[in-house]
Amino acid sequence: MNSDFFYSKNNPVPSSGKSSIIKERLGLVSAYMAKQYNEYQLSNQNTNIVFSNILNLGYEVVEILKKEFENKDINPNGISFTTDSDKSVGILRILWHSISFTTRGNLKPQALYRQDDAPMFCGRIIALNGDFKSASLDAGNLEFPEILNCEMASLYIPAHKDKDAIMKIKHIGNIEYKVNQTNAAREFLLKVIEIICGGGFYHEENFSE
Repeated sequence: MNSDFFYSKNNPVPSSGKSSIIKERLGLVSAYMAKQYNEYQLSNQNTNIVFSNILNLGYEVVEILKKEFENKDINPNGISFTTDSDKSVGILRILWHSISFTTRGNLKPQALYRQDDAPMFCGRIIALNGDFKSASLDAGNLEFPEILNCEMASLYIPAHKDKDAIMKIKHIGNIEYKVNQTNAAREFLLKVIEIICGGGFYHEENFSE
């Protein structure tokens, strides 16, 4: 029996049969969404753990960098780490560089495309080049995907702790780096610092012809 039978004018479906079809099809939809929801809940829990570790490491990074710059006779007053009230944003300032980390945007189940496997539902930690609260970045007033214009890298945390987190660096073509969730906070934080602080700025030029 094919599905055309149910829509044939000559074969009207009894009301009891229609109810059965509705229940079956909506049951499939609800099962699929329930799986997404459960993975979303688990990945959010894991993401919050990793992000909390990033925030804790941020203060440690500041203390180490202050000592390093003091040893090089550089005033370390421009080095700091702050968070917002709900702990969803961390801002690391290193002299003339500012780096922001945020978990904002994890408001619904979202997956990372896998070419040879099923999509991986995961949470996301985004590293932004700039101060989240400054007018130059103004990320506090941006919504996704606009905020991704400021993205330097992202860390994707899956629902299952035994699966590796995925780190993607924007300026090198989003090449993926796998890192176990235990070390994910440290590796992501250090990699972003190396990328941003290991670069520099050019003088802006705007010569008219």
